[in-house]
Amino acid sequence: MPNQNRRERERAARHELIVRTARELAETEGWDAVTTRRLSQRIEYSQPVLYSHFAGKDAIVGAVALQGFTELADALAAARVGAATTDEAVPAVIRAYLAFAETNPALYDAMFTLSTDLPFAQDTTPAPMQAGFAQLHDVFAPLAGERDTGVFTEVWWATMHGLVTLARGGRLPAGAQEQRVAMLVEQLTAR
Repeated sequence: MPNQNRRERERAARHELIVRTARELAETEGWDAVTTRRLSQRIEYSQPVLYSHFAGKDAIVGAVALQGFTELADALAAARVGAATTDEAVPAVIRAYLAFAETNPALYDAMFTLSTDLPFAQDTTPAPMQAGFAQLHDVFAPLAGERDTGVFTEVWWATMHGLVTLARGGRLPAGAQEQRVAMLVEQLTAR
């Protein structure tokens, strides 16, 4: 049994090394630089070892994305809990979401734009993904009125994602971000 536990720990450590190395490479050089060949060279394991952990690049991106969903949920929870009132939580969570995307561009891409095998909005959606959505839902649902709270949250999440995408693409002036946040909050809290 001790040998099996050691092998399991070593396998888990290799798995984490692959994910961490892919994330670091993506953050410094972009996702196009993340190949199984480059990863195997960086972690000093053969490509077959990589494939014993992941079916391919999409699965590696998915593992990185799951880390990102955990980190995003934590950032949103901290923003929400740090706010004294619901009215203060709304702008705090929006700012936290936008800041997370800006600070972690490659991670954000893994989570929302690159191909993965992660199931969104299904019964099989992994817990870290559900946790991130739950943080948004906890803030936006009280503002939904008679509307479906899940759909209401999805619409405002999509709005924030749109702001991230357009700003990152240089299609929105950088200096007006706080004005956009204020308008979002105004629309969300209008009763």
